[in-house]
Amino acid sequence: MGPWMSLTLRLQAVALCLLLSIGTVSAAQTSTQRTNTHLVREAFTNWQQGKGTVFDLLAPDARWIVAGSSPVSAVYNSKTELMEQAVRPISARLATPISPRVQSIIAEGDVVVVLWKGEATARDRKPYNNTYLWHMTFKEGEVIEVKAFLDTYTLNDLMLRVQPAH
Repeated sequence: MGPWMSLTLRLQAVALCLLLSIGTVSAAQTSTQRTNTHLVREAFTNWQQGKGTVFDLLAPDARWIVAGSSPVSAVYNSKTELMEQAVRPISARLATPISPRVQSIIAEGDVVVVLWKGEATARDRKPYNNTYLWHMTFKEGEVIEVKAFLDTYTLNDLMLRVQPAH
């Protein structure tokens, strides 16, 4: 009873320590998920209220990938590159800012996925409506990578149809 009991107690102690450490890791992930989800939800709310955009969450060296093989599909290797080569040219073709409506937000680990609809009026007075799914990877409270899925046909139509404001 002596040596076996001692071994059994030691194994139980090790198992308990493992369970506690797994619980701690799981709790930390849940906290990270909650924090990142809150940041995304708050950024979309601010965007709706004209107080900023989700782009405010981007790290300076964030990588942004517009999925697909259309003329508007591309990879941007910094926030500045994205803003200058994609966001500003799109905004210059709109008479009104894009009004975002979040459909759902899902988080796992450092990733937040948001499905949202954007509505705006183009400079030619036609509607610009698109649906987006952004797969956003966070690191220390900043977005370091986004994989953006959207109707690139609709975006390409806007870019070809509407002349930008000067």
